[in-house]
Amino acid sequence: MSERTIGYLLVSPALILIFAIAIWPVLQSFYFSLFDLRLNDPTKSSVNLNYSIDLDRYLSNYPFLIGGIESEIRNGNAVDELEEVKEKLQTLNQQIQTDPGAAEKYEAVNEKLNNFERVPDHLKLVEIEQQTSQNYLETIKGIQKDLDALRGQNEFKNIDKIVGLSNGLDDAIIKPNFIGFEHYQNNLTDKRMWKALANTVTFTVISVFIELVIGLAIALLINKAFFGRGLIRASILIPWAIPTAVSALMWRYLYDGQNGIIAKIFAEVGLVDEMSSLLTTSTGAMFSVIFTDVWKTIPYMALLILAGLQTIPKSLYEAAAIDGANKWKQFITITLPLLKTSILVALLFRTLDAFRVFDLIFVLTGGGPANSTETISILAYTVMFSQTNFGEGSALSVIVFICVAIISAIFIKLLGSELIKDGSAK
Repeated sequence: MSERTIGYLLVSPALILIFAIAIWPVLQSFYFSLFDLRLNDPTKSSVNLNYSIDLDRYLSNYPFLIGGIESEIRNGNAVDELEEVKEKLQTLNQQIQTDPGAAEKYEAVNEKLNNFERVPDHLKLVEIEQQTSQNYLETIKGIQKDLDALRGQNEFKNIDKIVGLSNGLDDAIIKPNFIGFEHYQNNLTDKRMWKALANTVTFTVISVFIELVIGLAIALLINKAFFGRGLIRASILIPWAIPTAVSALMWRYLYDGQNGIIAKIFAEVGLVDEMSSLLTTSTGAMFSVIFTDVWKTIPYMALLILAGLQTIPKSLYEAAAIDGANKWKQFITITLPLLKTSILVALLFRTLDAFRVFDLIFVLTGGGPANSTETISILAYTVMFSQTNFGEGSALSVIVFICVAIISAIFIKLLGSELIKDGSAK
């Protein structure tokens, strides 16, 4: 085999794994985003590309509706009108019985219901022809209009029951829920989505910038040789090692407006007007989540930069010192240029992680107050799981993926150009 073929064989396991755990879920989310999927609506709880009928619901209403109409006819109530409604229902029922999709399962479902047995899921829903579905909906709509016109007559005893059964028939038809890019159009014109995106960008830019500055300072400090350096390095990593949800819960107690020690310190120093401002105002809540994220993630940033510092030869500093360069000059001319690649890698990882932030804010503020700390990931979670709107939630997930992909492309472009420059210099 050629080297090219061997190379592809060597990376194929990784490519398969990436496709299975990364690319395929995104493709699935994109597919679901093209449909109006709502778990709280039985007619939209699954992907429907064609018209279908719920035979269980239909046959649970149809016999009783016919029976109720016949009872009113026997009592002599609006005989001509109800006979016409009955004839429409029987004609419609005959169409469903002869429809190619429903013909085989109709009798099976009817038999189950007559024997008071549970109808299996594979018998409930059947696809029917579009013409049958449209005729069904038009007929039921006409029947409901006729029954509503009879509702006001005093001689009817069970008219409300009959109307309710006719409404049940209306719900038996399941329409296609393919809507294309409608979710994306709605989200891109939704003020809440843009506010969530703005909150995400604000959180990401501020937190990553502060983490970079302080992380660089810590990395320069622990890169020096001094007594107890190993213990300090280990202790610095403790915040990063704590699970994010645990950290958020801990800081929520520290920010508490009545008993939180951090809230009390900030109030006494003058950073906030009063202790309760940290979690009850929009500015205070955003400050709180950024401060917590910085506290937790600085060690990670410092660790990545420290790895880059240790690749810089000591001889460069010695030569610069001999030439009379002070510490600041050495930092500007040696440390920063040689750390550029490491800093870009650290920024890439942290920016992507911060942009996708969920657990920290979800536990600490829940996205409040008044959605002031709601990020795009929390909005997607809220729409998908709290509102059970899987279609729109999937669209928001795809938007998050697109934003992350754009950020990755920018950083990789910058990183690649730096690597090319380094290779040319060497």
